[in-house]
Amino acid sequence: MKQVDEEFFKKYRMESLEEETEGRSRLEKFDKVKTKLLKYILYKKRTEAEVRQKFSSSVEENLLEDVIENLKENGYINDENYIKRAVDEFLAINTLSRKEMRNKLYAKGIKSDMIDTYFSNHQEELEEYELHCAKKIILKKQSQMEQEQIEIYLYKKGYQSDIIKQAFQENKIL
Repeated sequence: MKQVDEEFFKKYRMESLEEETEGRSRLEKFDKVKTKLLKYILYKKRTEAEVRQKFSSSVEENLLEDVIENLKENGYINDENYIKRAVDEFLAINTLSRKEMRNKLYAKGIKSDMIDTYFSNHQEELEEYELHCAKKIILKKQSQMEQEQIEIYLYKKGYQSDIIKQAFQENKIL
């Protein structure tokens, strides 16, 4: 009976040791992958889809999911904040229509419902920006193109017809 207990205890201890080693190994892998992803994210803010795409081939799927969830919980990956920062950057630097902004965000892998929610919550601000950009483009192009050509150019860039008409009226070109 005593020998059976000793064998059971040795076997149990060996299994515990193996589980502990596996757990430590898993934790080390997790930390290594997390560090790699953090470097990627901190270099330049990224969307969840960009992170998945970059590391899907080099990191096993379950581990990648766990690390991404951890980074989301800690606020390193947040697509809603990414939308806000990207739109703020667009507003400061570019002359884009709302359609172009949507396309750029969608290309980054952000879900369309998140984009739609943000755009509907900031509709007035974005319409004002779009009008300002259309007027800016009109002023720039009016020496090179006829009004009709400028209208076509703005339509192709995704500006809405009411914004284009309002921009021409405010520039006193119509």
